Amino acid sequence: MIGYVLVIVVIAFGFDFINGFHDSANSIATIVGTRVLSPTAAVLWAAIFNFSAVFFLGTAVAKAVSGGFVDQHIVTPNVILAALIGAICWNLITWYFGIPSSSSHALIGGYAGAAVAKAGFGALLWGRKWIETLSAIVVSPLMGMTIGFILMVLMYNLFQKATPRRVDKLFRPGQLLSSALLSLAHGSNDAQKTMGIIVGLLVASKTYFASQTGALHFFYVEDLSTIPRWVELTAYTCISLGTLFGGWRIVHTMGSRITRLRPVGGFCAETGGAIVILSASRFGIPVSTTHTITGSIVGVGAVNGLSGVRWGLAGRIIWAWILTIPAAAMMAAIAYGLLSISGTS
Repeated sequence: MIGYVLVIVVIAFGFDFINGFHDSANSIATIVGTRVLSPTAAVLWAAIFNFSAVFFLGTAVAKAVSGGFVDQHIVTPNVILAALIGAICWNLITWYFGIPSSSSHALIGGYAGAAVAKAGFGALLWGRKWIETLSAIVVSPLMGMTIGFILMVLMYNLFQKATPRRVDKLFRPGQLLSSALLSLAHGSNDAQKTMGIIVGLLVASKTYFASQTGALHFFYVEDLSTIPRWVELTAYTCISLGTLFGGWRIVHTMGSRITRLRPVGGFCAETGGAIVILSASRFGIPVSTTHTITGSIVGVGAVNGLSGVRWGLAGRIIWAWILTIPAAAMMAAIAYGLLSISGTS
């Protein structure tokens, strides 16, 4: 049983890697789309700041995920494994089609689907965290869109007499800073969700580790309020490595297909997205970095009029957002059923 739990921990960190791979577009699409950095330099820049978040932004989101969505009493290794399978499957499907969906909502949907498959809808803790998370599907992209739009209008007014070449020259280094801030925000919110899942698993399995000594006792976690430092460091390392490999299909969609960006637009989009995500992390709200930065990009593009945004593509992205939680939940429920039939503990 202990070996099974440890394998699931490894799979969870694997999901964290896929999260970084899938969501690298959140951090680098705009800076690649504006050609401020090459793709290779951009992913290295983003990975560094993804990891740096471990030193600044606490564990409020991790604690929300571990204890705010599912009754811990019904959590078992199978529930966690099924949740991860559902989330990973949906991430890979959306990555293949180049659709920027939410890894965060895939994980939460998978967790909910596996829990419901085991114990019915009573397994879900209907309350504040569900309200915040479901509301954020609408609120976070709207806030990103609004802030991105306002910042872009402000820049237009401040630099209306400057030539486009001068504005580009000014905002190219500025976009390095905004991209770093967005990568920091991405790491702070997304890595913590995997941390919360792993802590939920270790607490559910603590009786197996309580009597162990040496290396195995290292995995003993008493309660959901404790986030071991090794879990933090490994989660941030995995998401950073995933970002380093990059999900280029989604980068192309977000960096150039939604709207055409210049450095000033990239700066406004990244800054708007970072403000929303960092605020959510501060209050322990698991938001989708994908939703938020996409909203910011749309807001920046809309400054040039409705024709400045490819609304057909934006509409398909929104459909993916709506489907993410139920689709991942369904896949996780199927996975739980298969694990139960197979007799896996």
